[in-house]
Amino acid sequence: MAMSYKVRFWDIRERPDRRKGFEVRWTINGREKSESFLTKGLAESRRAKLMTAARDGEPFDTRTGLPASEIRALKQRTTWYVLAREYIEQRWDRTPGNTRRTLADALATIAPAFVEPGALYGEPRVLRRALYSWAFNKNAWKAEPSEEWQAALDWLERHSLPVSELEEPDVLRRGLDALCRKVEGTAAAAKTVKRKAAVNEVFSAAVERGYFAQTEPAERSSLDGARSR
Repeated sequence: MAMSYKVRFWDIRERPDRRKGFEVRWTINGREKSESFLTKGLAESRRAKLMTAARDGEPFDTRTGLPASEIRALKQRTTWYVLAREYIEQRWDRTPGNTRRTLADALATIAPAFVEPGALYGEPRVLRRALYSWAFNKNAWKAEPSEEWQAALDWLERHSLPVSELEEPDVLRRGLDALCRKVEGTAAAAKTVKRKAAVNEVFSAAVERGYFAQTEPAERSSLDGARSR
């Protein structure tokens, strides 16, 4: 993500021929960005917020045009499920088959644990199969999932925790416990180390892409510590 401090603001432009007739315009490294609003008051408020961020010394993202604080807020609202899918999409084509299976297994195992407190899908085996065989298997995306799988994935999408909450120790412990167990709850010791290593890769990618406010989130150190025990 390229950031820049070279930000300039223009006056609000009125465009009476548009439904949202008031446009806030600014440039990042000379590249124009804009947002449109229904009223001049809304446009002035948005312009003032962006200018305050610039005066406070925040860098702006050259692609979206947003200040760093807004980029962080957007990313911290991203759920674990969405983050994991993004990682699979980007990593899949350059990953060997065995590693793909390990990664899919790890993410399918931990995803149902990173959900809202008290949330529990009624058919965990169906959810596990939908995640392993479709959600975290890019080759399967050419076809739509079955209705049964889609219902399970829709449930997970609704209940998956924001990435920002994964720095909470209680949430992390739920994930660690899940990595050590099979669907029915028995120990999965033989797979635990590989699963933790795979999940660590996703956390590392999340740090690099700015999903965590901390440079070194609790998850990574805790997962590494658990793996060494």
